[in-house]
Amino acid sequence: MKNRIGLNILVFSVVFLFSCTKAVEYSFKVDEVSPWCILGFDSLDRTPKERIAMLNEMGFTKYGFNKGKGDLSTMQEEFKLARENDIEITSIFLWLNSKRDSIGKLSSSNQELLRNLKEVEYKPTIWVSFSDNFFEGKNQEQSFQLSIEMIKYIKVKADEVGCKMALYNHRGWFGNPHHQIEILKQLNEKSLTMIYNFHHAQEYVDEFPEIVKKMKPHLSYVNLSGVKKEGPEILPIGKGDYEYEMIKSLLDEGYNGPWGILGHIKTEDVQKVLTRNMEGLKLINSKLKRHSSFLH
Repeated sequence: MKNRIGLNILVFSVVFLFSCTKAVEYSFKVDEVSPWCILGFDSLDRTPKERIAMLNEMGFTKYGFNKGKGDLSTMQEEFKLARENDIEITSIFLWLNSKRDSIGKLSSSNQELLRNLKEVEYKPTIWVSFSDNFFEGKNQEQSFQLSIEMIKYIKVKADEVGCKMALYNHRGWFGNPHHQIEILKQLNEKSLTMIYNFHHAQEYVDEFPEIVKKMKPHLSYVNLSGVKKEGPEILPIGKGDYEYEMIKSLLDEGYNGPWGILGHIKTEDVQKVLTRNMEGLKLINSKLKRHSSFLH
């Protein structure tokens, strides 16, 4: 049996929340979480073999593939090594920049990424996001039209390589969850979903419970982190002011995974960063248990 240190504590107990008139059952169950932003965010600059060994050692069974600033020459090797070690690569990041990408023409790097995806046996979901330079000088209608047409174009490419696709909230116009929800409504494509990242949520914390209600039908992944309105953007789980209530809002609306945790710090050993986030999840779990006991 592989060592699942840390992951067994991430099976979150059933949480019961009572209204004044009736009891309603909610559950937040996590058998495993997936590290995200661990390529290019690692002071040890691990090779694919070393990265897979680290994930095995920590007990992870899945993770997301972000290119970072490196090349893609070892991408197929990494996918093969992951499969051989029974680790699933659940997602891959596709970043669009108007200086290099347009409808009908993608950057050489994005073309290479898609070629590699065509060759790998097991297909991750493409998480797609836009640089804000796509929307400079455009009004709302023009921004919606451009993003919808570009997403349609990328969706064709994703279909060709056998991958599903999801919208990823980064910063700027496209990172606004209200905009993404409207885009998904207009596209009306069931296979197209959205990702929500806590590390890009600072300006939305006050309205988050209402956003969750609108996101829930489209939501396919949530990446957790600590959240403070004033930042920093990358903060360990449990060190922020809002992540517990945000997680509870997701649970209240019936979302119970999948969940991701972040590496995303270039100057540290990513294993230490992931370990801190696992410890943060333990704290969240304890708080949920105390809340459940109080209600009972």
